[in-house]
Amino acid sequence: MKAAKRKKNIRRILLIFLAILGAFLLFTFVRHRIMLAQEKDLVKPVGQMVEVDGHKMCVYTEGAGDKTLVFMSGSGTITPILDFKSIYPKLTDKYRIVVVEKFGYGYSEQVDKPRDVASLLADTRAALAGAGLEAPYILCPHSYSGIEALYWAQTYPDEVEAIIGLDMCVPECYDYTPDGTFAVPYYALLHGLLDLGIGRYLPDSTFLPSGDYLSEEDRRKWVALGNRNYANIDTAREGNMAKENAALVASKGAPDVPMLMFLSNGEGTPMPDKWRSISHKYADNIPDTEIIELDCAHYIFHFESDNISKIINEHLQNDNH
Repeated sequence: MKAAKRKKNIRRILLIFLAILGAFLLFTFVRHRIMLAQEKDLVKPVGQMVEVDGHKMCVYTEGAGDKTLVFMSGSGTITPILDFKSIYPKLTDKYRIVVVEKFGYGYSEQVDKPRDVASLLADTRAALAGAGLEAPYILCPHSYSGIEALYWAQTYPDEVEAIIGLDMCVPECYDYTPDGTFAVPYYALLHGLLDLGIGRYLPDSTFLPSGDYLSEEDRRKWVALGNRNYANIDTAREGNMAKENAALVASKGAPDVPMLMFLSNGEGTPMPDKWRSISHKYADNIPDTEIIELDCAHYIFHFESDNISKIINEHLQNDNH
């Protein structure tokens, strides 16, 4: 009798727990949907929405000049347009700057398309053309987009005037990272939790970038976009393809393109003790390369934007790229 009563009590407690959990998740889901509606104005695109393969990509342009700098974000960045806002306003007096938000990023649509490097580049080039921009470009990749920038220079060398690496990845970086087998299910779990509204209980700093360069309005935009977009299927598939994309770029050799590479101290990368040596080894294969080492973490343009923008300007003004 006592054992049966104990089991009955356990079942009752379990049912009460499940009922409370269900009510909490329902409340969280409804609250999230209400907040999504309230944030509608915060997530209005700040750039030009361009049609690419039947879907919309966001392209932001500012400034004017003979040279066009295309900023390319690291993997999974919530909104590249705001991410690079620490640096591009310091360059618009002399150059046209462009930020392309790939599918799944920022204001661009989520489309669940292939994320091999050829597809990534095809989308980026189509978005630039749709925005009325013409090559050649100076590519400014951060982190993973270094792979796309190198592939661009390998495949369409006439379109790439130079590469300015903002702590960019080179192919050998992916010899030290795990494969992307679990990227899709891991990201799916994260995105599912956010879609339930769990992200609303996290502090804003969970989503926000390092540094204090964003205005309060931009911070609100970033968090709103994070609660909508973070860890979506497009960024998941991109992570899944990272090693394969890097291997393809490695197989084609180093491109013959002038490069200015800014390097962090390795903090915030998967291989901090090898980060700089990997980049130096890759640069040895490119005759026209200059390397600038900075004592800061991976998102160097959040910490050293004044210094970086000054060096970029001096470099472009002095060189005939």
